[in-house]
Amino acid sequence: MKDNVLKKQFQERDVKRLRNLVQGKYGEKTHSSVGFKKADEFHKEGDIWESDNRTWTIKNGIKQNVTKLDKAKKAHLMPLLCPNCSKIMKNRNDKTYYNIHKKCFNCVIDFEHELKTQGKWEEYQQSIKNNEIDKQIEEFKFYIQEKINETNEGFVTEDGDVEKWVGKLDTNKVEEYSNNVIEYLESLKK
Repeated sequence: MKDNVLKKQFQERDVKRLRNLVQGKYGEKTHSSVGFKKADEFHKEGDIWESDNRTWTIKNGIKQNVTKLDKAKKAHLMPLLCPNCSKIMKNRNDKTYYNIHKKCFNCVIDFEHELKTQGKWEEYQQSIKNNEIDKQIEEFKFYIQEKINETNEGFVTEDGDVEKWVGKLDTNKVEEYSNNVIEYLESLKK
């Protein structure tokens, strides 16, 4: 005959739990614990504070995380009303023109019409073209600087193999080439 003796010792809280279940006290506690609770902090609209290594604020009654991209988000959002004429921006071109000129399509049309009547239209177009060329020159200089500072000692292929390369860029040739390109871009300006 097998021995059906329970070889595990019951703890006091296990006995209390079973007694509570038999008596129908399902939610009763069987032991007490000690702990602490943080004091509640209350913040008003516009307050900025740090918690858990994050910066928080309250906007329109909602707690929001302050991120590095908030300025970019704000710059990208188009308001409901044009800042220039205070009319609703509902034209399909308004978003594009707002991102460029920070005003609605109709305000840009009126502004350009005014330039044409004053005889300053070609000057305005040239300034836009020159600004674009200047930005291209800046981007090109930045690209060349990145490539010069880039190391080419090794390359990881698609298979995960590391190839070791020997040789470096000839900075004199790169500088000569970049000067020629910049000179050409500058010649496009009027």
